[in-house]
Amino acid sequence: MSAQAVSGGVDEETAARRREQRGWYWYDWANSVYSTSILTVFLGPYLTSVAKAAADPDGFVHPLGIPVRAGSFFAYSVSASLLLSVLAMPLAGALVDRTGRKKPLLGGCAYTGAAATTGMFFLHGDRYLLGGALLIVANVCFVVSMMLYNSFLPQIAEPDERDAVSSRGWAFGYAAGALVLIADLALYAGHDSVGVSEGTAVRICLATAGLWWGGFSLIPLLRLRDRRTAAAASADGDAAPGEGRRQLVETLRDMRRHPLTLAFLLAYLVYNDGVQTVISQASVYGSEELGLDQTTLIIAVLLVQILAAAGAMLMGRLARRYGAQRTILGSLAAWALTLAAAFFVPAKAPVWFFALASGIGLVLGGSQALSRSLFSHLIPGGKEAEYFSAYEMSDRGVSWLGPLVFGLAYQLTGSYRDAIVSLVAFFAVGFVLLARVPVRRAIAAAGNRIPDRI
Repeated sequence: MSAQAVSGGVDEETAARRREQRGWYWYDWANSVYSTSILTVFLGPYLTSVAKAAADPDGFVHPLGIPVRAGSFFAYSVSASLLLSVLAMPLAGALVDRTGRKKPLLGGCAYTGAAATTGMFFLHGDRYLLGGALLIVANVCFVVSMMLYNSFLPQIAEPDERDAVSSRGWAFGYAAGALVLIADLALYAGHDSVGVSEGTAVRICLATAGLWWGGFSLIPLLRLRDRRTAAAASADGDAAPGEGRRQLVETLRDMRRHPLTLAFLLAYLVYNDGVQTVISQASVYGSEELGLDQTTLIIAVLLVQILAAAGAMLMGRLARRYGAQRTILGSLAAWALTLAAAFFVPAKAPVWFFALASGIGLVLGGSQALSRSLFSHLIPGGKEAEYFSAYEMSDRGVSWLGPLVFGLAYQLTGSYRDAIVSLVAFFAVGFVLLARVPVRRAIAAAGNRIPDRI
């Protein structure tokens, strides 16, 4: 009877964990539409056109009195939002690890970001400043919410199952992005038949991404549960801002005691800066440099979504055979080759752009999913949100350098080709840095069990 009870308890615990994992996947389903429809497809070209409508005869707009080439405004806005995220994420991570109240903050970020995204419906004419402001609010909320979301992973998945769980989450998100893009394509291509202008169709696509984000966020918020950390148990349950800052300082000091974890973060910071810049600037490159229409861009990103979902699952299987580190290194080599080829893609050639999109899609989801699961092994127990705030700073919060360099390259040369080819360096340097990280020693130094294959 005792053995049966133990067996029943284990089964019940496993079932509860699986249920929470299924709820966790739904936040990828909810927010990936923002990443796909807003950052990757519509907002870059549309906000650029709005900025150009507000530009002076020399092609410059003047936010806060600063002369900015209209074609660089979107890239600078993305960079500004990520710089602000650098300030927000560590405090949010320290706060939730101090109080254990992760889920309410996740909900607050999700719904504030969704509201700002829905508000993009009112972006038209020459309201480029409104677009920049809404982008900054939405992107800061998106980045902070992803930090909180990622920090659930080591709490809801055992070490040996994290690669698979993380890969399923990314695949789930890419499936949602593909589904919404199909609807967006139908609306955009058939806007005349439904009696709306092209600009109105774009604004509807922007707003519906916000509604999707907010609506489906309800599922993970119902299924995920907060856990009391050791810091929260020893506190009174409330954390003032000053306490959050002190906890942040303690976190930074603690991370210095784990140099191998920091070595992985450095490598990730470098190569992921390239990934995030490609995601946010690819549609601008396609529309402005290659002269492709919006329909072509939507089809290309839809292709990326479909292949990224499949690629995430495929690379998850490769990781089980060859280990996550080796699989990520292979994906970085593929990234570098694909971007080098992007420099030579001829203008007005959709077929070559689709080939480029296929190469990106096959490595995009897997490289992100496996990086997330690999990092989850390098975190000391009870510090998940704080360490994932540092991870998310590398993921998006410190990825302001790529868009900034991209924008500066265009500002100085007037050519997006020069900007896109410079991103190869991010993947080459990231490859070298990651290859030098002794992952097994890093996991042991963090006090965690080493999986059979890593």
